[in-house]
Amino acid sequence: MAHNDGQLNFNLLDEDPLPQDECGVFGVWAPGEEVSKLAYYGLYALQHRGQESAGIAASDGKSIRVYKDLGLVSQVFDESTLNSLTGHIAVGHCRYSTTGASQWSNAQPTLGDTPHGTVALGHNGNLTNSADLRDRIIERHGRADFGELNQGNTTDTALVTALLKEQPGESLEDQAMALLPTLEGAFCLVFMNENTLYAARDPHGVRPLVLGRLARGWVVASEQSALATVGASVIREIEPGELIAIDSDGVRSHRFAAATPSRCVFEYVYLARPDANINGRSVYESRVEMGRQLAREDTHDADIVIPVPESGTPAAVGYAEASGLPFALGFIKNAYVGRTFIEPSQTLRQLGIRLKLNVQDHVVRGKRVVVVDDSIVRGNTQRAIVRMLKEAGAAEIHVKISSPPVKWPCFYGIDFASRAELIANGATMDEITQAVGADSLAYISEDGMIAATQQPRSTLCTACFSGVYPIKLPPESRRGKMLLEQPADSTLTPAGGCEPGPDAEFELDEIPLAEAKK
Repeated sequence: MAHNDGQLNFNLLDEDPLPQDECGVFGVWAPGEEVSKLAYYGLYALQHRGQESAGIAASDGKSIRVYKDLGLVSQVFDESTLNSLTGHIAVGHCRYSTTGASQWSNAQPTLGDTPHGTVALGHNGNLTNSADLRDRIIERHGRADFGELNQGNTTDTALVTALLKEQPGESLEDQAMALLPTLEGAFCLVFMNENTLYAARDPHGVRPLVLGRLARGWVVASEQSALATVGASVIREIEPGELIAIDSDGVRSHRFAAATPSRCVFEYVYLARPDANINGRSVYESRVEMGRQLAREDTHDADIVIPVPESGTPAAVGYAEASGLPFALGFIKNAYVGRTFIEPSQTLRQLGIRLKLNVQDHVVRGKRVVVVDDSIVRGNTQRAIVRMLKEAGAAEIHVKISSPPVKWPCFYGIDFASRAELIANGATMDEITQAVGADSLAYISEDGMIAATQQPRSTLCTACFSGVYPIKLPPESRRGKMLLEQPADSTLTPAGGCEPGPDAEFELDEIPLAEAKK
C-alpha cells in the first residue's frame, strides 16, 4: 500500500516533471540512541530531495548492516527493519537519480571495504569527472567492475566508494583527505566505518550540508529540517572544502581544498524546504522577497493573488504584500496524492492535474487572478493550471514566476528536462504566454532573484538561468546521466531518462563557461 509521502514539492503532471534534486543525506553518531530510527525520521524530513529509493546503514562498532530498497522512506522501512539496524552510528540516504538509472543496485548507501574497515557512503550532488574516475579504476584493475560496480551499480557514488580503498593513509580519514581533492563537481558526502562518522562538502558548496548537536551525539544532514525533526540543535554548516570526522574523541575538522563558493541559487528558489537556512539566509524569506520583487517589477491590475501549492506559496505571499492585492487559496491540494505507485486508467490520466489539485470556484469566479509559481520547465503544468482556472470562471489569468526563465541544463545535481524540452529555450515571451494560455506572463529578473537571497552574485551558481557554469565541464561524450550505464570504451553520448545535460546536437563550445575557479 502506498503511504502519504509528505512531500512539499511534487509533480502535478507526470508528463511534466519538476526539477529534481539528486538526494538527501543524513548521518548520526549517538551512543545509547536508536540511531536507525533517528536516521529514518531524518530521511522522512528530507523526502522532498529524493523519492526513488531509500537506505540506512548502521554500525555497532564491530560490523555494518545496511538495508535499502526502491520507494519512499515510509515504504522501504518498517519497525522490524529499523530494529535490526542496531548500533551507535548510522548513515541514511534518499535518492533521485541524476547519475545512473533508477534501479535497486543504485540505491544508497553504497558499501565498500578498505584497509581501515567497511565504509558505507551516501552522496548528494553530481560529479563532473566520473569518466576520469572510472578510467583511474580501469588503470589500476584492468576493469571497471570493482566493488559495488561489480554488482551493477552505475553511479558516481560507487566510484567514490571503490576509490577510497585505493588511497594511501594510516586511517580512513587520511584516505578521504587524499581522495577528496581529486573529485570534481558537486558533492556532499556522509559516510562511516565501524567507529567514525564523516561528512564532506565540495569546495564550491553547491549543495547544503549542516552539522547539529544532540544531547548525546551529533548529526549531519542536507537541511536543518532533518535536525529539527530529530531534536538536534543547529551548530553550523559544513564549510565548502571541509571534511569533518565524529567519534568518541569529538568533532575534528580538516580542510582538503580552499573554499570557492558557488551555491546553487535554485535551492533558494525551489529545491530546499522553506524552513531551511542556507549560508545564513532563510529560504522562506528569500522566496517571500522574490515574490515582493516580482510585484515591484511587474504588477497587473487584478483582484486576487493565488499560489500554485506548495512551492509557489511563499512567493505569492510576498507578491500580495508588495502589490496590495488580497492573498487567497485558489487551489486546494490533495495531501494524499503526491507520488502514487498505482497506474491510472486512461480516464483518470486525462484528468491529469485534477487528481492532485482542485480549484475553489467561488474564490476565482469572475476575478482577475494573479497566479504565482516558482518556475516553468516544459509549460504543460502551467497550461493545465490556466485551463482549470478558466473553466472555473476566472475573468483574467496573469501568471507570475518567481525565477527567471530556465534555459540551461544542470550538471551539478538537478535533473532538469533536456535542453530541447525547456519551453524558455528559443521561445519568446509572447510565444510562452500563448503556449500556456495566460492573459499575461512575467518572470522575475535574475538580478531580482539574486537580491532576494542576500548572497553575493559571485558566490552563487545561476547556470540553469544564465548558461554560465562555475565548475568546468568535460567534453559531452564524457558526461551525462547514463554515462556509467555505457561500456567503458563507448564513445557514444549517453542517452536515456532525463539526461542532466544538453541534447547531443548541442556542442560544449556552444555553452558559455565561466572560468573554472582555481
